[in-house]
Amino acid sequence: MKNRLSPSVLAADFSALAEDLRLAEEAGAESFHFDIMDGHFVPNLSYGVNVVSALRKQSKAFFDVHLMVTNPDFYFASCKEAGADRVSFHFEATPHVDRALEAIKDLQMEAGIALNPATPVAFLEEILPKCSYILLMSVNPGFGGQKFIPYTLEKVKKLRAMALSRGIELEIGIDGGVGAANLPEIVASGANFIVAGSSVFRCKKEIAKQVQSLNRLL
Repeated sequence: MKNRLSPSVLAADFSALAEDLRLAEEAGAESFHFDIMDGHFVPNLSYGVNVVSALRKQSKAFFDVHLMVTNPDFYFASCKEAGADRVSFHFEATPHVDRALEAIKDLQMEAGIALNPATPVAFLEEILPKCSYILLMSVNPGFGGQKFIPYTLEKVKKLRAMALSRGIELEIGIDGGVGAANLPEIVASGANFIVAGSSVFRCKKEIAKQVQSLNRLL
C-alpha cells in the first residue's frame, strides 16, 4: 500500500487557496485534506463544501473530506456533489456508524471513520471490515498548529495489528502535529496516510520544498 501525503487546506492562505494548492500539487502532492467544522462538534467553524467545489475546478488531485460535525449524514451528498473522492466522519458524532458508512459508499465515495485521541481503537473491531480507511486524530480536533499527542503511535500500532490479524488491507491516517521530525516514527508505527497542515503551508515560499521533503521521507 502506497504512503500518501495529504496537505491540509485549513492551514493554507485563504486569500489564495488555489495558488497554494497549485504550488503543492506541482511539487508532488497527490491528495488534499479538507476539514469541515461546524462550530458544534468542535469549537471552531472552518468552511463548507463550497470550498471543496471551488477548488475541485482547479485541481486534479484526490480530495479527502474530513467532517468534524454533528449529524454528518446531512453532508454526504453535498460532499459528493462538490467533488470529494472520499469522506470520513467522527465515530463520536453519530450513533449510526454502520449506516453512515453505507450511505457514503452508496454515493460511490470511499468511506472512513475518524477517531478522537482519547477514543480507543477497540471500538472499531466490528465495523473495521466496512471501512476504506481510518483517520486517527493526533491532536484534539478543531484547530491547526497543535502539538502531536505521543500516545497516538500506540493507537496506530494496535489498529495495524488488528487489521493484519483479520487480513484487512487498511489505510491508516494520522492528522495533527505532523512534520519532518516525527514523520519517520509515525510511518514506522503503521500509518500510511499523512495529513500535514502547518508544516506544508506555513510559508508560501517553502510550500514546494516542504511537500518534496515530506514525500521523500514517506
